[in-house]
Amino acid sequence: MDQHIAESIGRPDLIRLDDRLVCLRFETMKVVSALAAVRHLLDTGAVRRGDTLLDSSSGIYAYALALTCHRYGLRCHIVGSATVDHTLRTQLAVLGATLEQMEPCSDLKLDQKRRVERIHEILADHPEYHWMRQYHDDVHYLGYRAIADRIREATGTADGLTVVGGVGSGASTGALARYLREGAADAADASDVELVGVQPYGSVTFGSEHVTDPEMIIAGIGSSIPFGNVSHALYDTLHWISFDAALAGSVDLLRRHAVFAGLSTGAAYLAARHEHASSPHRTVLFIAPDTGHRYVDTVYARHREAAPIATLAPREVTDRGGLALPWSRMRWNRAAA
Repeated sequence: MDQHIAESIGRPDLIRLDDRLVCLRFETMKVVSALAAVRHLLDTGAVRRGDTLLDSSSGIYAYALALTCHRYGLRCHIVGSATVDHTLRTQLAVLGATLEQMEPCSDLKLDQKRRVERIHEILADHPEYHWMRQYHDDVHYLGYRAIADRIREATGTADGLTVVGGVGSGASTGALARYLREGAADAADASDVELVGVQPYGSVTFGSEHVTDPEMIIAGIGSSIPFGNVSHALYDTLHWISFDAALAGSVDLLRRHAVFAGLSTGAAYLAARHEHASSPHRTVLFIAPDTGHRYVDTVYARHREAAPIATLAPREVTDRGGLALPWSRMRWNRAAA
């Protein structure tokens, strides 16, 4: 029996959508990394009950950290972007978290820069606060070890496993690949766990900042500032997917498989279907990090605009100079940053 709702929320479902196509579905994925990170900090004495944990968030991590602080008797202070909506603001308030929300800004890079500057101001006034640094501290990898074990037990790696998901901070996809490879029976099995990262156009993480998506950078899987805990050398292949293509993926996933998930899931689903069609002998697992509730108005209400996914295919490129909307794919071959 779970001791707190955060433990239940962080436990994913494994759903077989098709032969060798599997969805790893979370209600709120970042609860996994927040719970394990804070447990580690408490166990090592880096923080104590009653301390204040601080971080910047565009939404999902704020909820995860607030739940974790509630679980362990800690205070939570969030510097949030303008994307934090009324529902989340209300939940954070009731959970006892303090939210400082930035003013609306059309420039994501400026928004992230302002939030980081505000973090440093707060730390100058409150050096006793602990900055979680979700985008830079590898402590956020720890929670995914148990999930990697569960994936291995459920799917096996005998015929090869491909993990597909949004890169974001690198914690989810990077950690799963690392732990799946470390836990493989032998070196051959470890090398046959492939990692496919999904990025929006405009993200600096894998060098697509020169290509602009007229709609938006998909929140959570890209970045306009460098993230310190992305291990580039873990990734075998990259897909860059536009808002419109991700919208089509999200709508098709709900229509075809009844999985109601966020926009980054739609992008991962598109990439996973392509990898599955290219290598049908391999098991392809893609990550659905949250539900679709935040995207009802911006994505699902526009379902009639969604292109049939059969009409979408990636442009194969050999370098980032060839990237073009709406969808590009490139072999990364576990190269360094």
